[in-house]
Amino acid sequence: MIITINFICFLDNSSEVLENEIDTATPRTFRAGHHFQHFEPIPNITDDQEQSTTSNDQKAAPEKQTVNNSTLAYLRSSTSTKLIPSIYIIVILIGIPANTLVLRMLFSKTRTVCTAIFYTNLAISDLLFCLMLPFKAAYHLNGNNWIFGEAMCRIVTICFYGNMYCSILLLMCISVSRYVAIVHPFTYRSLPKRTYAVLLCCFVWITVLMFMIPFFTKQQTYNLNELQLISCNDIYEISADKFQFKYFISLAVFGYLIPFTMIIFCYFSIIRTLGTQEHKRLMYLKITILLLLIFALCFTPSNIILIVHQVNYHYSYKDELFGSYLIALCFSSLNSCLDPFLYFLMSEITKLSKTYSEMHKVSNETHMKLLGS
Repeated sequence: MIITINFICFLDNSSEVLENEIDTATPRTFRAGHHFQHFEPIPNITDDQEQSTTSNDQKAAPEKQTVNNSTLAYLRSSTSTKLIPSIYIIVILIGIPANTLVLRMLFSKTRTVCTAIFYTNLAISDLLFCLMLPFKAAYHLNGNNWIFGEAMCRIVTICFYGNMYCSILLLMCISVSRYVAIVHPFTYRSLPKRTYAVLLCCFVWITVLMFMIPFFTKQQTYNLNELQLISCNDIYEISADKFQFKYFISLAVFGYLIPFTMIIFCYFSIIRTLGTQEHKRLMYLKITILLLLIFALCFTPSNIILIVHQVNYHYSYKDELFGSYLIALCFSSLNSCLDPFLYFLMSEITKLSKTYSEMHKVSNETHMKLLGS
């Protein structure tokens, strides 16, 4: 009889253990580097303890973000607190006056060429970006500590990414316009150039703004426990891993790879078509070299690293390239200093074309007079 009672007690105890194990939940984490974490089982909480815990949670500060060692190393390095803000300051000092000068030159003369419309939008995009850049420079100079609030962080982030992809798409539009004008001149003359230029610019702005919606809707600032600071766009949420993977890959493909391919095709076709016109061919060769420099320095490193990082992180949860991506993203800001030089070179081509047309017109008139006499 005693043995039977002991056996029944044993069964009751084992069933309670099983119930406790089923009721135990694994807490979800929120880290920048490692996707899976192992935790000790959470012990049962009595009613009194639960009430005290609830009241303490209501008074506690918001949950702080935890990051991996590679991200911590980047945030602590002199690269992020000295080199990056130095580059931003250079961009501000050169980009604001240069783009202001371009806009002044564009608005000072009445122009009907559609390329001028594209360059106006490009200069406006670069100027807006340069005006927002002091906030990023102050953030890095302050030890990567953001003090301007969540809303301002989202606005600056949108301007940062938006300027890069807006510039790429506008450069693509300029390249296509020049390609049609030189390689297919009869088609170009029959087109309503100003209307098409305005519509394409509206399409570029709307497309870029739609791509920037995730930066506006998702949290960009996080309180870092290890460093006692607030980051801005240096940490992203793991729970949205699948969406982020598709989003950033599509951003790099449609915002960089496809436009860059079209730009290369257009300018090499232009150079090949202008084989007998040495002066114009040389000017377009300079533009092509400058464009390749802009893409090699500003756009290619950040987008290629972005693709590799997203693929690497999505399939193996490795985050070693994120710091390199942030550094390459900083160099993408240099396009705001280099874009005005494209306008100056294109202006030289326009002057050269007008001079050539006037010389050709004078030559024809002289030839007609000689025939008449």
